[in-house]
Amino acid sequence: MKHRLARVCEVLKRELGILILRELTFPSPLVTVSSVDITPDLKQAHVFISALGTPAQRRKTIALLEHSRVLLQSGLSKRVSLKYTPHLNFQLDNSIERGIRVLGILDSLEQKEDEK
Repeated sequence: MKHRLARVCEVLKRELGILILRELTFPSPLVTVSSVDITPDLKQAHVFISALGTPAQRRKTIALLEHSRVLLQSGLSKRVSLKYTPHLNFQLDNSIERGIRVLGILDSLEQKEDEK
């Protein structure tokens, strides 16, 4: 990723985090913006969201973000000066759950090795 695109992604991530915190309330206990990936033409942004809670709470979180997309894009256009305000596409980021699962597998392997 080029340096300018990386900077734009970081700015969008920071500003979206602030907007989401200020404007929305979620059923999930913890919602964070993990990362933002933007297309080279700056017209589409994929926003990866980490949400803790049950699968139903995570689905409701993404549904609420999709429902509030226009509000978030409007707020983003006021806070970030870009030629085009990118269209936001929200996706659930499961990397935390995958990491916890891998750590659990590694712990179980260590316990089996200690038993031998």
